[in-house]
Amino acid sequence: MPDTKNYDLQQSSPKKKILLVEDDAHVCSFINKGLSEEHFEVSVAMDGNIGLQMAQASSFSLIILDIMLPSIGGLDLCRMIRAHDNEVPILLLSALGSTENVVIGLDTGADDYLIKPFKFIELMARIRALLRRKHSAKPEVPHEKSIHFGDLSLNDYTKEVTRNGHELSLTSTEYRLLHLLMNHPRRVLSRVEILDEVWGVNFDMSTNVVDVYVNYLRKKLEKSGAPRLIHTVIGMGYVLKENHEN
Repeated sequence: MPDTKNYDLQQSSPKKKILLVEDDAHVCSFINKGLSEEHFEVSVAMDGNIGLQMAQASSFSLIILDIMLPSIGGLDLCRMIRAHDNEVPILLLSALGSTENVVIGLDTGADDYLIKPFKFIELMARIRALLRRKHSAKPEVPHEKSIHFGDLSLNDYTKEVTRNGHELSLTSTEYRLLHLLMNHPRRVLSRVEILDEVWGVNFDMSTNVVDVYVNYLRKKLEKSGAPRLIHTVIGMGYVLKENHEN
């Protein structure tokens, strides 16, 4: 039975609304029962088309999507939801657990990726982390949101990133990773710290999702031969610094 401990993010009124899109009746029942006991208001769709209609018709605190869905697959559904709502946290569920699968899922616009089978306590940890991230966001104040490092600039109000005056197109995950590094220049960040700060929870450390995203980000930052800014510290992690800095 799911742990019914009263978590810090749960409030008696109003209930937080979660949309669950899952076609496996057993998994759907398991998650629905657990979330209801945790005082969430759960809406359920058992195919992608209905899930899309519900996501567009109502406002949710969080959306949980299975990847393998009838009518509209979970990855396409995630992209469609993101096209009209860039704020709602999205958690993908899948039995496909390779690094490549995780990266593909996150690149569709999802905020987190949970591999089946999982324990309900882990699902709750992911949900709490995503809701914490959403509700800890500060009011946007344009003049307080610009970060600069060398020829690299990030505006957290407009979400624009430029290097040497040229705008870079980043995914949401690449953006969060760069934002973290630019907030801690010249400090070595471990993979565990990066996982915790960028994704909110720890993935299975046997995956190399951090290394994959660092490489993605490097390619975009170093386009046209620009000097490297994100450096590997062997056995420790990554650091944002210029080549001439020790």
